[in-house]
Amino acid sequence: YTAVSAPGFGVPEFSTVGYVDDREITNYNSDSRREQPKTEWMKKQEPEYWETNTEISKAAEPVFRHNVKTAMSRFNQTGGFHSFQVMYGCELGDDGKITGYWQYGYDGREFIFLDTKTATYIPTMHQAQISTQRWNSPEVQDGEIKKNYLENICIEWLKKHVENGREDLERRVQPKVKVSGQEQDGVLMLHCQVYGFHPRAVEVKWMKNGVDDIPEYETTHVLPNPDGTYQIRVTAGVMPKEGESYSCYVD
Repeated sequence: YTAVSAPGFGVPEFSTVGYVDDREITNYNSDSRREQPKTEWMKKQEPEYWETNTEISKAAEPVFRHNVKTAMSRFNQTGGFHSFQVMYGCELGDDGKITGYWQYGYDGREFIFLDTKTATYIPTMHQAQISTQRWNSPEVQDGEIKKNYLENICIEWLKKHVENGREDLERRVQPKVKVSGQEQDGVLMLHCQVYGFHPRAVEVKWMKNGVDDIPEYETTHVLPNPDGTYQIRVTAGVMPKEGESYSCYVD
């Protein structure tokens, strides 16, 4: 969930995004005002699913707008572009172990997180102490509510989504690799473009003479492609000597 103090920079005032693993499956924003599927297999959900989640997101909009203003007041801010975010999720291990997380952020920095073992909120900025004291109070005990959601409702939906999207989520697409070089101010810039792979996890690095001996290189973030695959580029600047060879390692 993300809310901003004012729309702009191509960012809607309020938006939500749902993921399974690294795959975006749902999306809602204050412009469309509809919960929408982002994969073919999510389109098979019943209409009631989309109606219910649309109403949930609509109800969350004014709450998050208020949260942005509250956070701004805690930081003594009266203007500018600011964001308030909530990120939560649950994980089911191969051994059946259940884990989860619930985090709040302000302007891209962690604000509060839920200790799921004790079901209590921990402030990571002193401006968050008022909220954590209220949420942890015996009258509210919001941490218990969130912990129960992560361990039960969230896990049940995770199982359903994985079952419905198993073919897509577990597909394996081998990466394509393109290597190029360009001399710049006496330095040979080596570029390794890796693209069209799935799942997202990948290791890419430059090697000299077959060993990992290039201490510095620039790596972009792993970026999504429209077809659901990913891409990344790794660049290294070297001054090659006679007899040296360079290769791009991808795993």
